[in-house]
Amino acid sequence: MAAGQPKLIVAADAEALAQAAAERVMARIGANPGRIAICLTGGSGPKKLYQLLGSDAWRGRIPWERVHWFIGDERFVPESDPLNNMAVARATFLDRNALPGHIHPMPTTAENPDAGAGAYAHELQAFYGADRLDPARPLFDVVLMGAGPDGHTASLFPGYPEIEETRRWVIGVPKANVAPFVPRVSLTLPALASCREMLFEIAGHDKQPILTRLLNGENLPALRARSNGETVWLVDRAALPEEIRGPR
Repeated sequence: MAAGQPKLIVAADAEALAQAAAERVMARIGANPGRIAICLTGGSGPKKLYQLLGSDAWRGRIPWERVHWFIGDERFVPESDPLNNMAVARATFLDRNALPGHIHPMPTTAENPDAGAGAYAHELQAFYGADRLDPARPLFDVVLMGAGPDGHTASLFPGYPEIEETRRWVIGVPKANVAPFVPRVSLTLPALASCREMLFEIAGHDKQPILTRLLNGENLPALRARSNGETVWLVDRAALPEEIRGPR
């Protein structure tokens, strides 16, 4: 498969989708004998996946001492706020399993989102060991992604200037295009692309309109987000457009 070209995988329902996502994450972990970096995503989409990874059946398979956990975007709210993406991931599975020093939340106590973005970029660059991304050496093993109703992914919104950023790794987003209308911090397209696999989870009937637009090739952030390695759209049948019957 050509690098960056999305691969569509259809799961029967949200439970099967989470199972398939967990298997793909585990395959990427298994393929790397060294230090592993996984970039998580927020919203409600990955909750079932996080519950699986933290379950008795799965957590024993993860080499926690080698895995570092980052996040692709964050709402600029305190970690105690229920809107905080990393706080949800921590409560669901990370805090009980991951090494504390291997959890890398975005700083949201900085003066403003730009300051938080600068601090997170510095942390990513220190982890990576360089301030420029080498296409031959991905930053992440897996980047988890979702697609919002307007076609945004991470906190890169359609028509906003942040989607065009090519130099910085992380940026402040002063205003969101969808609820909750709070400022954000987000990785940029080049930083998100620096991965072995970018894995979108798109589930539920309410995602059918946006998935239809994406499959029709509309130039939205969720379509522009591509891995330098493999890009996978993992969708359930409820999200599929009516004209698509089963896997393509």
